[in-house]
Amino acid sequence: MGNLDTLNDMGQAIVGALENETNDYEVTFGQLTVTARADKIVTILTFLRDEGNFKFVQLTDICGVDYPERTLRFDVVYHLLSLKHNIRVRIKVQADDEVPVPSVVGVYPCANWYEREVWDMYGVMFDGHPDLRRLLTDYGFQGHPQRKDFPLSGYVELRYSEEERRGVYEPVQLQQEFRNFDFMSPWEGAGYILHPEEKTGDEAEHKGQES
Repeated sequence: MGNLDTLNDMGQAIVGALENETNDYEVTFGQLTVTARADKIVTILTFLRDEGNFKFVQLTDICGVDYPERTLRFDVVYHLLSLKHNIRVRIKVQADDEVPVPSVVGVYPCANWYEREVWDMYGVMFDGHPDLRRLLTDYGFQGHPQRKDFPLSGYVELRYSEEERRGVYEPVQLQQEFRNFDFMSPWEGAGYILHPEEKTGDEAEHKGQES
């Protein structure tokens, strides 16, 4: 199959070997990304793990991305590492919250918790997962926090009450107000305030003038 030491070579080789399962590849910011069919993800990852020219033996992460304006609003992204070539690749598929994506736990056992996290945060279901339940939020949590349309307040959260000696559900409360950060001066402990017209000058000189 030739030399696969560059990202472009690897991308061409993967798409060429899986032409019915993948769509295209791109190399941006020094990273290789292959877009693929969600229903073929088990076939794709099994091939990339076992094929001697690739040997992507490690699944390092599975994450989600939300694009609410799309019909298939979610990207599910699989991050693989080939120790043979010292190359990483991202396999990206599109999904929604109705049609499950096949689970890859049978290919990479470590995908168990990764898929649970994607389900918990985004609501993407994984068909064939042995124990698909919430991982980072509690069992009574409503919604999926990393969706872009998830409200910052309005849901309930669980906390332990020392008074009642049990877990209690209460409306979510933000522990601090929203902040507009002023990156031209320290955001806490500043002994002076810079006005907009003064930010182009020397901050240290301005502080010396006030003292």
